[in-house]
Amino acid sequence: MSTVLEREKTMTSATSAGWTAIPDKTGIGVGERRRLRGMSFDDTFNLVGAGAAATCTATLLFGWLTPLTGVVGWIALSYLLFLGLYVVLTSLRADRQEVADRVVTVLLVSAGVTLLGALIFVITFTIIRGSSALLHLNFFTQTLEGTGPLDPLTSGGILHAIVGSLIQIGIALVITIPLGLATAVFLNEVGGRFARFVRTIVDAMTALPSVVAGLFVYAAVIQLVTQQRNGFAASLAITVMMLPIVIRASDVVLRLVANNLREAAYALGATRVSTVWRVILPTARSGLMTALILGTARGIGETAPVLLTSGVTAVLNLNPFEGPMISLPLAIFDLVKSPEPAMIARGFGAAAVLLILVLGLFLTARAIGGRGPGDLTNRQRRRVAEASRRDAARMSRRESIPVFPTTEESRP
Repeated sequence: MSTVLEREKTMTSATSAGWTAIPDKTGIGVGERRRLRGMSFDDTFNLVGAGAAATCTATLLFGWLTPLTGVVGWIALSYLLFLGLYVVLTSLRADRQEVADRVVTVLLVSAGVTLLGALIFVITFTIIRGSSALLHLNFFTQTLEGTGPLDPLTSGGILHAIVGSLIQIGIALVITIPLGLATAVFLNEVGGRFARFVRTIVDAMTALPSVVAGLFVYAAVIQLVTQQRNGFAASLAITVMMLPIVIRASDVVLRLVANNLREAAYALGATRVSTVWRVILPTARSGLMTALILGTARGIGETAPVLLTSGVTAVLNLNPFEGPMISLPLAIFDLVKSPEPAMIARGFGAAAVLLILVLGLFLTARAIGGRGPGDLTNRQRRRVAEASRRDAARMSRRESIPVFPTTEESRP
């Protein structure tokens, strides 16, 4: 067995000779393999032990040893006790840095679980409260025209609000998508002082209160042009809210595209427009779809702008330029504030439909833009294969053409 000194001598002689040698690993001890995923037995014991001790201590304090009451206080005290006990248990076998890492990990996981729990609670509560209305088919196929507050749930529905929301968000997307993407491309590909000014304005519009956007459209469009509330004015108000979100999110996504792709396209002779259209936008397609999802989710759930611009009606209106056109958020606001239980159930049912609509838009957007650059569908693969076969046939025909000698080569 070679010693460490002999191996060092071998490496030194190899290096001085100018060639590379693989070090001999014989006799070198290998430590325990670190587990980068999963939890060890000590971690599990610390978590379970701290959780059980914190729960028992909080239960003793609430209702037994102290006059404290309330579920929220019990949960808060249990969590604080859990953190303290977890620090004590972890510090028994770990150093200070490892204890800090474990505590930060627990805090981050707790934040994620809290966020997911709040989302599940909101969705579950909305569906349960609106289940009495969702079980009736007329809720989706009828309007509230001729339906009174005391009528049962077997009469009337929210068809007019669903159609109104789709029309308004459709018009807003038609305006927002080209304008937002063109602005984001301008900020990244052109730049300059004016681009910095535009980026500052977009940042300021991101924090614009929604009711101010509604007031702006009400004063600039309804008072001066249309003289009445309609669906198109509501779409403009929604556009004001969606546009800065789409621009900022798209701006961030386009910044992530590697400059090597731009340089390679320019080196091949592509113009700036061709580079943006054929290289940059396809590369950032997934991120751009996410930006549009964020903007759509913000716009379709806005209530304050449409409250001032769309108007409230119980009749189905398919013309966005004439007459009031209600949307789902405004219908929810109008129905839930009623004191009648049937109208409140319709309001929660409309909220559940709004959640389902947003989920459907999200899945559609992910299906369209979820694939990364270079990932082709089956139809696109067949199309590419057919184009390759045509190119191969064309090249074979070109090779079969006889090559005649030039005038100078045929000259004796």
